[in-house]
Formats: sequence, structure tokens, C-alpha cells
Amino acid sequence: MSVETVELDTVEKIAAIPIEQIDVSRPNLFQKDTIGLFFDRLRKEDPVHYCRESNVGPYWSVTKFNDIMAVDTNHKVFSSEAKLGGIAIQDMHSVEGALELEMFIAMDPPKHDQQRKAVTSSVAPSNLRLLEPTIRERACEILDDLPIGEDFDWVDKVSIELTTMTLATLFDFPWEERRKLTRWSDIATAAPETGIVESYQARREELIECAMYFKELWEQRIKQEPKNDLISMMAHSPATREMPFMEFLGNLLLLIVGGNDTTRNSISGGVLALNQNPDEYRKLNDDTSLITSMVPEIIRWQTPLTHMRRTALQDWDIGGKQIKEGDKVVMWYLSGNRDDTVIDKADQFIIDRSNPRHHLSFGFGIHRCMGNRLAELQLRIIWEEIHKRFVKVEVVDQPERLFSNLVRGITKLPVRLHAR
Repeated sequence: MSVETVELDTVEKIAAIPIEQIDVSRPNLFQKDTIGLFFDRLRKEDPVHYCRESNVGPYWSVTKFNDIMAVDTNHKVFSSEAKLGGIAIQDMHSVEGALELEMFIAMDPPKHDQQRKAVTSSVAPSNLRLLEPTIRERACEILDDLPIGEDFDWVDKVSIELTTMTLATLFDFPWEERRKLTRWSDIATAAPETGIVESYQARREELIECAMYFKELWEQRIKQEPKNDLISMMAHSPATREMPFMEFLGNLLLLIVGGNDTTRNSISGGVLALNQNPDEYRKLNDDTSLITSMVPEIIRWQTPLTHMRRTALQDWDIGGKQIKEGDKVVMWYLSGNRDDTVIDKADQFIIDRSNPRHHLSFGFGIHRCMGNRLAELQLRIIWEEIHKRFVKVEVVDQPERLFSNLVRGITKLPVRLHAR
């Protein structure tokens, strides 16, 4: 967010905080959408910043684009291993009642490479071409069923529906129960403070329910001939068919969250961004070819996953700061995507950028998001179909945001449609 979008006293209060006391891990800063002001200060005053005390322990914040790239592409020094804490600022197995899950995003080579390869073909260009007509058909069904001139929640009726339908297709998941995927995606990253789960124990029980459901699907698929769905691919691949069950569940939750939360929040975030920038909405209405460049700009602007974390395997220098072996290093993608030393006018939403894919939202290196093209495909299709039907998707009230420092989520977005 820009300084102009918040009250002056808020800006002054944040400016008065001693730099060493800034803790950008607090979820309420993301829910209130004031986090941009803190990142602004860190990029300008202390781009590799050490926070000594927080609810997640001491950690380094890397907030500038090129420094983030340097960490993200150096997996030999900066590890993603679950046993060292994993890929989020909150250590993977430190939460009360946490399941001891493993997933390939929280592994280093060679195991990471083998398990990722087992499912990558599901989102290969050839498969996406086959999937595109199905996604378009479902997008049309969703949009044609919406009320014109009445207020409704865009998140529930559109963003969740499209991404959940796509995910159910990728898993060949029982269609009538597809909203289970939405629920499991929500609770996979939820704390009791979010209001999504009552307690960590309740979260654990629902994840076990998820595990048992997928265990049954696994047992069905392993007895069948190999197919192109993700469960069948894992059940039949030599790299994954013998994996321990908690590893299987961890990888499934990774694919659920990666395929659901991120695209869902970009679909919602795009509607919000266009309403906040009416000149850009006018550009879009005048020239639908701009959807191609608008899609990656939405993904940059929203940055659906705010950060990824690594653990230093040895002492290392980043931006003139000495990182010690064992230190927690957090790459704030949301901040890097607002770095105007690398991205021109980074604090502005511009749908006709000349190089719109130059952003950090998908990460870099060996852990770069494998579903990036699928995310872009869904966004492109939904906006093509929106444009055919509606001159505007008008946001009629303030959005509600998720209480999370990892998923930059929009939980409610009241809108009204204006037919073309």
C-alpha cells in the first residue's frame, strides 16, 4: 500500500518506531494492510534487518528484490529442510499439536528434485492446453449464475469456486465434495486467532480427516492403471509411491494450498486493484488485449504468499550483514515486489507494464512455483469471460483480510455487477 492510503497519524506512528524494534511477522499488520509502511522503512533504512524478539523467535528480514533473489537461488547455503524449520517464518513443527508432515517444498536436493518431478507433468504446457476448455466452461457457468445489480461476496461465489473446481479436476476428486478441498486449504495454514479453527487440536483432527480421505483415494488409484491426476501420478511414480504416509499428506496439502489459496486471492485481489485504480480499469475496458499483461501484474500486486523462509547452513553475507549458521532468513516477496530500484513505479498498479513477469510472487530457483502457468491461465480465462459479460465488477464495501503473515488473503469482497 502507499503512504497516501492511510491516515497521517498512522504514518507518523510507524515512522517513530526505532528501526531495531520493527517486527514484520505480526499477522495483524497484514490483516490491517499497514504492512507496506513497515516494509517501506526497512527497504530504505535497513534492507537486511534483524529482529531479535518476536512470537516466532529471532529472524532476518530480506526486503529488497536483488537480495531476495540471491537467497532464493542459493539452496546450497540457504536450506528449506523441514527439520531445520521449513519454509515459513513459523517453524513447521513448533506449533502445538502439529502433524509431523513432510513436503517437497520443505526439502533440499536430491529428494526435493525427485518428488517434484513426479507431479510436475500435471501442469506441463501440454496438459494445460487440455485443461483450458474445462476451466473456461466452468468459469462461464460461475459467471452466468451471478446476480446482476445485487450485492454478493465475490470471494465465495467466484474466487473460491473457480480454483476449487480446477483443483478437484487436477486431483480427480469427488466433484460433489470439492469444497472439502477449500476447507483443508484454509485450515492447513490457519491458527486459532484467524477464526477458521477453534484450536490447534481441532486443526489437527481435521487434517487427520483429510489424511484418511486421501488415503482411501490413494488406495483406489494404486490399484488402477496410471492416469493424469496428481494422486495417480504420486501413487505410480517410483520417486513417490513408497513415501511414508505423512510425507504423502504433506505433499498433498502443499498442492492444495498452492493450487487454491494463491490463485483464489489473486482473483479477488485483481478486482480490488482495478477498483482502487479506476484509470487502469478504463484501460482494460478500452483494450482487452491488456489482460495478457494485467494477469502477472495482478499476481505481483497481490503477492499471494508474502514470504518464504530459509535456514542458513553456514555463515554468509547478505547486503553487508553477517548471517550466522542456523539463522532464520525470511525473504519478504511482498516487499521485494514493491522495490522501486528494480521495478519501475513499483508502488503503482499498472496493467500495461512492458515486463510484467519481472516479479517475485512465484519465487526463484529450484523451489519456483510449479503451478505458475496454471495460475496465470485461470486468471486470464476468468478476466476474458468477465469482460464479455460485465462493464464493471464494482467493490461496494471494504474487503476483509486474513489474519496471517504467510497467505495474503482476502476473505470477503462485497461487489455489485454492472452488465455490459
